[in-house]
Amino acid sequence: EVQLVESGGGLVQPGGSLTLSCVASAFAFSNYPMSWYRQAPGKGRAFVASITNDGANFNYADAVKGRFTISRDNAKNTVYLRMMNLKPDDTAMYYCARGWTTLDWWGQGTQVTVSS
Repeated sequence: EVQLVESGGGLVQPGGSLTLSCVASAFAFSNYPMSWYRQAPGKGRAFVASITNDGANFNYADAVKGRFTISRDNAKNTVYLRMMNLKPDDTAMYYCARGWTTLDWWGQGTQVTVSS
């Protein structure tokens, strides 16, 4: 069945960079838009970024616009989130999901902690 497996999280200093990966399997990856969401401790799950199936168009939350970049490699069934100039408020569990506005499958998440 559909699987989405995130990786690349870790501990980084404020101002640092990190790139997350999400490897998809068991579905036609290139037919679907993909999204990243995050959930900070004690908060609800919040939208981060989305990308169309062909990688041509994007959408970003205001909080990350200009700092994060979503991309995908359909040949590798992988979607990425490049995070730059990280801030403590970016600390969260980051989740990969299938879809743009309708999200029907989620990964298990990867933890990003931004702290000095």
